Amino acid sequence: MAALETLFTRYSHPKLTDPAPGANELRDLFRAAMRAPDHALLRPWRFLTVRGEARARLGLLMEAAAREEEADLTDARAQKLRNAPLRAPLLVVAYARVQEHPKVPEVEQLLATGAAVENFLVAAHALGYGAMWRTGAIAYNRTLHRLLGLEPCDRIVAFVYVGTPVNDMAAQKATLDAAPEQHVREWG
Repeated sequence: MAALETLFTRYSHPKLTDPAPGANELRDLFRAAMRAPDHALLRPWRFLTVRGEARARLGLLMEAAAREEEADLTDARAQKLRNAPLRAPLLVVAYARVQEHPKVPEVEQLLATGAAVENFLVAAHALGYGAMWRTGAIAYNRTLHRLLGLEPCDRIVAFVYVGTPVNDMAAQKATLDAAPEQHVREWG
């Protein structure tokens, strides 16, 4: 797929199934992620891959973390958290390892990690896979960070669900073709 065509046709796939990218394809997806813009070459991005039964265990950790920090957690939300990692055969937890740096504030490190996630998403599309970037309150839950073994300086940026699209969502694709001029204006 040509580079611009890949960018013009990428969209989020909420319904994903097997197969997920294999080891070589996944390596290529992470190689693409590593090409993100990165002030001072800090390489703040980090990734956890979650597959198979580990997805159910992650769902239980998400529920436990929410119960610890949310006094009003409903049964419906608890169930949604338990089931969230099961939405796709592969879940990638993308996080920034924020470092003190005199020229690169935390926000730039988070943005660099977000750019790495976008590169990953575009590369997945180029290989014929679907992906969806999600966050939600659980991404910012410090108990979940601890349960995942993250450091205090780490910030979850995305839960990326990856697999084979269940349908082509042609109707949604049409709505995504908004004219760029609706979002751009010249200054000066």
